[in-house]
Amino acid sequence: MSDTNISQPVSVPNIYFIDDSATMREVVKIAFRRENFNVVTCSDVASAISLFAQTIPNAVISDVIMPDKDGYELCQFVKQHPELRNTPVILMSGIVNQEVAEKAHDVKADELLRKPFHPQDLVARVKKLLHRDVSVEKSTPTENAPVNLLSQLFGFPVPASAAPAAPSTVAAPHARAIAPSASAATTQPAPRAASPAAASSANASCAEVAKLRSEIQHLGSLVKKLQAQLEVEREYCAALESQLRALSSVE
Repeated sequence: MSDTNISQPVSVPNIYFIDDSATMREVVKIAFRRENFNVVTCSDVASAISLFAQTIPNAVISDVIMPDKDGYELCQFVKQHPELRNTPVILMSGIVNQEVAEKAHDVKADELLRKPFHPQDLVARVKKLLHRDVSVEKSTPTENAPVNLLSQLFGFPVPASAAPAAPSTVAAPHARAIAPSASAATTQPAPRAASPAAASSANASCAEVAKLRSEIQHLGSLVKKLQAQLEVEREYCAALESQLRALSSVE
């Protein structure tokens, strides 16, 4: 359900914020309005999609866990829509791990934000994404290739050749109304034949990405091992405290 009046001037960027928390919606609404953004807040994904026909989004922010469809499905809808596919999408999650990052990357989310966060940090991220999209029109796809989400989360560099190419054109905001049920996939141009050097570089990049994923999995197993050791130590300390209390009562 939407709880925002969306009748705003066309020149003001439209930011959709989808979260089932009424408190979060109010806080984010205030933060963006201070920066002269029009904020459309919704408590579920279905309401947001239905409103796309009335007010075209310039950016979409959605929680991953939602009561109807999840944030991944919303992001996939936006990125597969022929007139929305260049719209930046930020996904939010209270748990950010490798699985969540890979799902966000698979649906082509632009950023993945860990909750809780500072509202001004979210505003800054949206401004950066909107500025980036304007710059795409004046540059080549290779100059604006999106960074792999795993690189953003865990700090590992990802070669530009391993990242997917950015779209060469950006749909003009507020160009026309959009039917909410439209979900036609965009037509992709025929790929060019890769040269041996390019193929070798791509294979090397894939190998680096595979190595990074292996390292991340190894770190994850180490964290689990440390957590198990900490739990054993907590139980040991609790047993010692119990024995001390028993001795004190005897004395």
